[in-house]
Amino acid sequence: MNQDMVKLERFDGNNFARWQDKMIFLLTALKIYYILDTNLLPIEEPMPTDDGTQPSAEDIDKVIKEKKKREEDELLCRGHILNTLSDRLYDLFTEMKSAREIWTALEFKYKAEEEGTNKYLIAKY
Repeated sequence: MNQDMVKLERFDGNNFARWQDKMIFLLTALKIYYILDTNLLPIEEPMPTDDGTQPSAEDIDKVIKEKKKREEDELLCRGHILNTLSDRLYDLFTEMKSAREIWTALEFKYKAEEEGTNKYLIAKY
């Protein structure tokens, strides 16, 4: 990984949209943003074909490599998200096991807060 990469400011609950955009850019540059895709399908095990022949060793190795890469990318993605959270938020979200679970929880909490604030500001004027 490139050590010259700029560190993101820690997210403390303010400016969620800005932090989220920066995280999306970082995770996309690292080619691990796909982990947060809600439509990401599990990796399928190689199955015997219709004529009863077993999957080849090559097919099995391919699936093993895909699973290993997915696990590594999941760990990296989760680590990058947690690393950019303030200590208070880190302690709250560290118990969650998947990057997608953390991402969804952050979106649910902080997008709703920002939308509520925006509605208040618009209504005020």
